[in-house]
Amino acid sequence: MGFGAMQLPGPGVFGPPKDRASALAILRRAVDAGVNHIDTAQFYGPDVANELIREALHPYPEDLVIVSKVGAQRDQTGQWLAAQRPEELRAGVEANLTSLGLDQVPVVNLRRHPSGEVTFDEQLAAMVAFRDEGLIGGIGLSTVSLDEYRRGRATTEIACVQNAYSVADRSDQAVFDACAADGVPYVPYFPLGSAFFPDKPVLSHPAVLSAAARLEVTPAQVALAWLLQRGPDVLLIPGTSSLGHLEENLTAADVVLDAEALEALG
Repeated sequence: MGFGAMQLPGPGVFGPPKDRASALAILRRAVDAGVNHIDTAQFYGPDVANELIREALHPYPEDLVIVSKVGAQRDQTGQWLAAQRPEELRAGVEANLTSLGLDQVPVVNLRRHPSGEVTFDEQLAAMVAFRDEGLIGGIGLSTVSLDEYRRGRATTEIACVQNAYSVADRSDQAVFDACAADGVPYVPYFPLGSAFFPDKPVLSHPAVLSAAARLEVTPAQVALAWLLQRGPDVLLIPGTSSLGHLEENLTAADVVLDAEALEALG
């Protein structure tokens, strides 16, 4: 069970948090509770999430794996912009190093943009160069197709794949299954749903609600536990700006769904 830092900045993942002290406390509590995988990005804020991580946790514990991503940026109004060219990917890596206070980012995900303005092979070659230079420790892939995943893995070692996947959204099942077969860690983003996908609600899913009521746990804990029980290489990064929700999410690691729940959830 990891932690996703996307919700720590202000509304729309832009600007400072409403409560900076609370954001710092959440990060420290997560690590104190045993979390050793934090997912972030320089464009969360921008810089806000990374600077909070640095203030809360630096010098970092030796076992802490910080995973960031490149491929996007923000304008002055908070709009999300593609930053897919190799020189933009490099600038993103360097910005992460600066804001996190690291000499090397342990893992950086290449987040593909649907525009396809730059070829995947060109981007992957840039990521391999960053790793060979020592700027990043491992290469991850995010929002990639099955073909891109297979091409990536045929070219170089892939540290993880981060795609959208949840009990209510299994459109990425083919990539999930390929990662499971290859033993490559799969990191589902939006595991509890997202406002970006209002037609794929997780926490109001009938089977989730039924299992939560019968097992006397919360719908979020059911949805997270379902993902954890999908396989040993599933790594979760639920995010929150609430200490209470952090504790709820962490406890999901101890929830065991029985056969009845698993059959209903599918």
